[in-house]
Amino acid sequence: MSKSLYEHLTEDLKGRLPLHMPGHKRSALLAPYLEGLGAALDITEIEGFDNLHAPEGLLLEGMERAARLYGACRSFYLVNGSTGGILAAMHALSRRGDTVIMQRGCHLSVWQGAALRGLRPVYLYPRFSPELGMPLSLGAEQLSRALRLHPEAKLLVLTCPGYEGALSNLDALVALAHGRGLRVLVDAAHGAHLGILPGFPRGAVESGADIVIHSLHKTLPSLTQTALAHAADEQTALGLAEALDVFQTSSPSYLLMASIDGCLRLIEERGEELSARWLERLSAFRSGAKRLKRFQILDAESPPEGLWGLDPSKLLIGCAGSGIPGRTLGERLRVEFGIDLEMAGPLSALAMTGMGDGEEALPRLLDALARIESGLPPGRLPAAQPLPEAEAVMTPDEALALPFELRQAERAEGLVCAEFITVYPPGAPLLAPGERVSAEALAALRGAQQTRTRSKGRQGQIAVLTGCE
Repeated sequence: MSKSLYEHLTEDLKGRLPLHMPGHKRSALLAPYLEGLGAALDITEIEGFDNLHAPEGLLLEGMERAARLYGACRSFYLVNGSTGGILAAMHALSRRGDTVIMQRGCHLSVWQGAALRGLRPVYLYPRFSPELGMPLSLGAEQLSRALRLHPEAKLLVLTCPGYEGALSNLDALVALAHGRGLRVLVDAAHGAHLGILPGFPRGAVESGADIVIHSLHKTLPSLTQTALAHAADEQTALGLAEALDVFQTSSPSYLLMASIDGCLRLIEERGEELSARWLERLSAFRSGAKRLKRFQILDAESPPEGLWGLDPSKLLIGCAGSGIPGRTLGERLRVEFGIDLEMAGPLSALAMTGMGDGEEALPRLLDALARIESGLPPGRLPAAQPLPEAEAVMTPDEALALPFELRQAERAEGLVCAEFITVYPPGAPLLAPGERVSAEALAALRGAQQTRTRSKGRQGQIAVLTGCE
């Protein structure tokens, strides 16, 4: 096997005088943080290190490796995260003014891509688990109905896996959309490990979707902000490459690209061994978790109705039977046991596992859960309600072009929203520009304020269109 990008960086730069960017000059002498952050390997596109936007050498070889691993026609490195890939993919797969069918709970970047392209969104609302407070799988009947009602639609955007690990039957959904002439984008940011590691479910690329986006960093051993975009055919790849020139930086980090290259090589060389070890840890945790009496671990062996499949790497801890909210559980795990979860909400908390978890990680979590529940008084949480269906007055791009004013949330009911009001995690908007601010949406926003809520950094205010009652 040829030298990795990391090896090129550590070996081929020795003794060379860097009269080029970046300004630290690969030296840590100016400040100690430069050494810790890897400045010695931080270069720009100098001779011998290829160019991300016109790859011919070692970067092209790495992207060809990604395509072979995932079974794509062509794959692309993403250094602006999955967000940059989704924006580029939506641009490549649509024309201005097209109708796009998308899941309501999709990531904010999908909504932003629709706004930038002037698309007309039509929303799909998957079934909802009131016990866990999470969306379940998207059914083919829901998509069929949307296709009947909107025969003009040109693009379908699916999210699979979902943030909590819910899987949908992508083969059926993609085939249905393609049969009606739609292009298909799958945001599989949370599923980079699927389809390439034995023992895990099939991946999104295998569904035949036109473009699939993966975040390597979410579950695989790669640095934050590293991702991949996969195209199903050469013509789609050409359009995607053009769009990536727009939505990706012209100064890509070689540290990030070396991380992508190293991750793919590791999977190629040791994927089977590392996958087996990961699955063994997950199986042991789920077996031990059956002894828990108050916390429920979402499991594919006994799924709630409406869940087609589950990514086993996600450990969703249901708190309905414990009597304490997920956010309380998350805080106790953090303060009392030094465990930082991915997400903690009203009815559940999410522990994301990854290939890099140590042997002690999941037993430590299981022990903490058992100790917490042993001291809980009797109690049960009320069921959750799904997010309210939105009333769209105009498209997001139309609303974003109009004058707006700030209103206190309690005085915004009935007005038209002028911004994306997004709750993190998972990054799905409660309200989008052009949608009526309903009492139900405001109630959902108030309920989310005890988790991590983002609304342009303002507390208690909403941007609404001026004079649009």
